[in-house]
Amino acid sequence: MPKLTVDGYGKFDISDSKRLVLAIEQDAQVDIMHACGGNARCTTCRVEFIDGEPSTMTAAEKACLEAKGLTGVRLSCQLLCNQDMTVRAISRLEGTGRPDAGGTPAEMITPTPEWL
Repeated sequence: MPKLTVDGYGKFDISDSKRLVLAIEQDAQVDIMHACGGNARCTTCRVEFIDGEPSTMTAAEKACLEAKGLTGVRLSCQLLCNQDMTVRAISRLEGTGRPDAGGTPAEMITPTPEWL
């Protein structure tokens, strides 16, 4: 069972292959944004890895990060908890003025992942 450490929130046991965005929101109880519903379109679910960054990424994540000119961050909606990880949730609902974090992401990565 992978362990997820969220900076400032603690360490949590996560079900193997759970989407990182859902683990952060549901298990760690962090108000992480996911404005596009976890479909690799908005980058609001971005995290910074402190340790345990996965070596693979989806084509959708790569394209989205490149289009926004972002480096040094990953999209939690495009990652699975299949190893121990330590992250910092960068984009949180608190202070945004938005009514909610966005539609709840599906259990499986969307769009269907093409792993790079």
